[in-house]
Amino acid sequence: MDFLRIIIAILLPPLGVFLQVGIGKHFWINILLTLLGYIPGIVHAVYIIAKK
Repeated sequence: MDFLRIIIAILLPPLGVFLQVGIGKHFWINILLTLLGYIPGIVHAVYIIAKK
């Protein structure tokens, strides 16, 4: 299941974080990072998924 979440995180970073932790602090941080730059959003999403 983590492999699928990582693929989703690469395509839509906020969705990958949402599937892992729900709507919370990390979700909003990821939306902000994705808006500022797509790559930081991906890195953050993969980090959150790999950490859990």
